[in-house]
Amino acid sequence: MRFSDLAGKEIISIDEGARLGVISETDLVIDTDTGLIHSLIVPNRGTFFRRRQLIIPFHGIRKIGHDLIIVDLTTLETESRYLRGLSLDE
Repeated sequence: MRFSDLAGKEIISIDEGARLGVISETDLVIDTDTGLIHSLIVPNRGTFFRRRQLIIPFHGIRKIGHDLIIVDLTTLETESRYLRGLSLDE
């Protein structure tokens, strides 16, 4: 699947049926060696002073449909655990 196939799709939580965002507003973390998507980083409204980000691993995507992507929020990663898991080797 190409990125252009994902662009514009809405991200929906399977648990709550809530709209989380649109792929064009998110960041994709891609493994440059394999070209596979590692995770989605969805900006989420937090408090006024602090913005939250939802980090959804690829295995948390349950279904990619014609107009939307259904994700399972029970697979969310915390930001600190996610950053520790990234290999930043050069």
